Amino acid sequence: MPIASDPPPGAGLAERPEDTDPVPQYGAWRKGVAGVLSKARRVDIAELPDEPEQLLAQTTYDGLTVAPLYTRRDERPELPLPGAFPFVRGRDAARDVHRGWYVSAFVGPGDGAAAKREILAGLENGISAVWLGVGERGVPLAELPAALDGLLFELAPLTLDAGAQVSSAAAALFTVLDGYQAPQRADIRLSLGAAPLTSRFAGVADAELSETVALAAQSVARAETVRAITVDGTVFHDAGASDAQELGAAVAAGLEYLRALTEGHDIADALGQLEFRFAATDDQFATIAKFRAARKLWARVAHACGAPDFGGAPQHAVTSAAMMSQRDPWVNMLRTTLAAFGAGVGGADTVTVLPFDSALPAGELGVSKSFADRMARNTQLLLLEESHLGHVQDPGAGSWYVEDLTAELAAKAWAFMQELEAEGGYLAALDSGLLAERIAATKAARDSDVAHRKTAVTGVNEFPNLAERPLSAAARTPSRVARYGAAFEALRDRSDVYLAANGSRPKALLVPLGTVAEHNVRVTFIANLLASGGIESINPGPLDVAGIASAAQEADVRIAVLCGSDARYGAEAGAAVEALRAAGVETVLLAGAAKAVAELSGTQRPDGFLAAKIDAVAALSGLLEKVGA
Repeated sequence: MPIASDPPPGAGLAERPEDTDPVPQYGAWRKGVAGVLSKARRVDIAELPDEPEQLLAQTTYDGLTVAPLYTRRDERPELPLPGAFPFVRGRDAARDVHRGWYVSAFVGPGDGAAAKREILAGLENGISAVWLGVGERGVPLAELPAALDGLLFELAPLTLDAGAQVSSAAAALFTVLDGYQAPQRADIRLSLGAAPLTSRFAGVADAELSETVALAAQSVARAETVRAITVDGTVFHDAGASDAQELGAAVAAGLEYLRALTEGHDIADALGQLEFRFAATDDQFATIAKFRAARKLWARVAHACGAPDFGGAPQHAVTSAAMMSQRDPWVNMLRTTLAAFGAGVGGADTVTVLPFDSALPAGELGVSKSFADRMARNTQLLLLEESHLGHVQDPGAGSWYVEDLTAELAAKAWAFMQELEAEGGYLAALDSGLLAERIAATKAARDSDVAHRKTAVTGVNEFPNLAERPLSAAARTPSRVARYGAAFEALRDRSDVYLAANGSRPKALLVPLGTVAEHNVRVTFIANLLASGGIESINPGPLDVAGIASAAQEADVRIAVLCGSDARYGAEAGAAVEALRAAGVETVLLAGAAKAVAELSGTQRPDGFLAAKIDAVAALSGLLEKVGA
């Protein structure tokens, strides 16, 4: 199935229009920006670039530039209404605005009776779609009919997650449906969840591709609306992929499915057998653009295949597992709220919010499963029933920022898909290691940003809570999900082990120099930094040289950190370092850069420096090693 190297006119990937309507106020705004930047950077305005606002721009992991301001200069042509190619604004022109998207919840391990109770309880309390694990992923296969007993299939779409047992699970489901009475069987919407290609990337068991093609043939013949295949982009996201990489890899996998399906089906039937699953993150605008761009991309594929009217594949949004934290997991409620907002505004057909404690073993926090599930469910219900997000289709349409980000992201994802296609297609790129290599590079860049605290993970590398209860050994089990804060949480795990063995956490002495006004900022910075690595701070307050030695002996610590202004360091740092060494402190650090004490040498020079741009993970790991953690 050839894919053109360049999108044809009207294919939904149009170039930016010429700037025919300049913004008169833009020049004045630019001058204002220059004035602020010159003061902040302590430079003359003449030293700034001709477009000083570019200094405020941000670059995503896909290399996209997010400008500080969007105006009519960035306006793009208006897109067709929902339900029309290229489906950017939505795949369904007649979606019920009172319902909005489908609120889905995952029903996992348990017997058939327990699964039935959980399903019915969820439906009674607000969910409108069921995602049911089968076999190793949920209810035993033999008990699937019991789990589905009482479900009104035409009212609640059903998605299966059965892995390698998908064919057997589908057969059991079809048997149940054959005995189910429904006036309009086409209103019954089912997703069988076969995902051999994306599961292969994740290294988890699933059906074979040939088996999936046969299952698709059965699905086409059914009177119900059945989609056999789920193109699961979340596996790429969970491995560390950027948004464009997740979308591009998913489209490449979708193309691989189409090639297999069209050997025995026409293109319309083949397109009708696929749905997509993507991760929604707490970057709300990126998430909005992702789901809009995903529809544009698949519509482009359908157009290239000669079936543009069939390019509106359903989208299932799942809140990102990678963004979830084990430490201070209550913050996950905020993350999933933003993610659900972005997915809903972006036009996802179904949304699943993961419980806030999903990164932890069951019962780790001492809260019930029903509480966690209720919070996840109510997150969506509040967005739909109180914020009324479903009442308007594609509310981001016309936003210069959203439209620009959608178009740029789609173009970048299309380029990544073409790179995989040039390798020989999805499977070839998977086997050669190209796909994993590209995603690993993005993961490394993100890990570096988190380690240097350029990217904040609240409760993990920023504002950590050392007073929270230590986690169990089970929580330290390696996961296939590349969670953003994993490196810092591994440091906290080492601190927990140290606490269990010694009765206290690793400690460091803070040595404030000068007045509160001089040292408070750096004391706060260092206490926060140390806590993110599981190291407790001891702060005796401002002391003279004799007091410093006494405090160090009383604290009985191996590590001390001087905190003060650069000017104060010039006057007192050398003597303070000598006093700490004389008191037996093995490692003396300074909060700030080395240039603040450039004139110090020998026994007066600190052993290291803790500044804002350091690799905090490496620095904290080294400190933990020094104290035996």
